[in-house]
Amino acid sequence: MNTILERLTEAQNSHDAERFASYFSEEYRSDQPAHPERAFVGRSQVLENWLSVFAGVPDFRAELLAHCRDDDVEWGEVDWSGHHQDGSRFAMRGVIIATIRDDQIASARLYIEPVEDSGEDIEEAVEQLYRPPHEEA
Repeated sequence: MNTILERLTEAQNSHDAERFASYFSEEYRSDQPAHPERAFVGRSQVLENWLSVFAGVPDFRAELLAHCRDDDVEWGEVDWSGHHQDGSRFAMRGVIIATIRDDQIASARLYIEPVEDSGEDIEEAVEQLYRPPHEEA
């Protein structure tokens, strides 16, 4: 039998929002720790979100790069891609940590972010993120 994340990926790739949402409990709790204001509760919001995803990214494609399960927690690394309706590239990657109860996702923490095409290398990223002090000559 496929894991929950494998079944989610299959539903995503068939653009079946109803089937996708059916893998979540009615009281599902979603948290995005890097974006705390995006937290929500409920399967109905999952369905609404994914109907919007499939409408906005008509060629949406999901790949489950790696996954594992320990007791009631399933971890997965995902790669989502496609094109927005205007033809611009859509790409997101990250990790989902899901708590499973009664063969449904009861809660999850999503660490999924847009893939950046800034051309910024690691040194530029460190400078931007941490702004180390510059030595004066």
